[in-house]
Amino acid sequence: MKNPPANPSSPKVTKRPADARGQTELGWLHSRHSFSFGEYHDPEYMGFRSLIVLNDDIVEAGGGFGTHPHRDAEIFSYVIAGELEHRDSLGNGRVIRAGDLQYMSAGSGVRHSEFNPSKERAAHFLQVWLRPGERGGAPRYAERALGGAAKPDALTLLFAAEARDGATAIRADAEIYFGRLVAGKSLTLALGSGRGGWVQVIRGALDLAGEMLGEGDGAAVENVATLVLAARADAEFLVFNLA
Repeated sequence: MKNPPANPSSPKVTKRPADARGQTELGWLHSRHSFSFGEYHDPEYMGFRSLIVLNDDIVEAGGGFGTHPHRDAEIFSYVIAGELEHRDSLGNGRVIRAGDLQYMSAGSGVRHSEFNPSKERAAHFLQVWLRPGERGGAPRYAERALGGAAKPDALTLLFAAEARDGATAIRADAEIYFGRLVAGKSLTLALGSGRGGWVQVIRGALDLAGEMLGEGDGAAVENVATLVLAARADAEFLVFNLA
């Protein structure tokens, strides 16, 4: 989607409904794309600020992405259900389980693969890419077990430009939070002057400035100093604070 104008005016919330996302169906892979990706191209949805990929992927048992290269991208995966096995050219190899996060800064270049090691269950995960604030640099890798450790009715900071409050430092001017709210509760997040927000619902339902967001829905928020999120049903979600 188009980035905000140079001179912000009135508050704006642009919903990206789950059923309007792009689709890739490969038998072993069922993917929904919030932004243009691979063979799915929509000039109106080329990313939002530094957020350039947000894929909702289901990989069938035994399926996966073979070894392939990346560079100059901040990449993380959040496993919603099942397991995801990661291997890369840095020597990392691990099975990431539901509730866990994996981060990779591709930097000057890295090769990796992602497979569902289960012979019975599908793996469901979100794959997110951000455009880095700088090109090159040595690749980085990190993992985080979130699971039930995320506090209820609160935002847990996952990634930020500088390591703080338990967050992993990334090469982008962005803050990424995991949120958990029970029905009827609400919370706020100050974005900062000139910044934009993206909210992606994993489970449940949220109210965002009068827009109802259900499972798989996302929304861009511009010209708003503070996000106000209210749960219509028990909800889990990601919040991006982007320069």
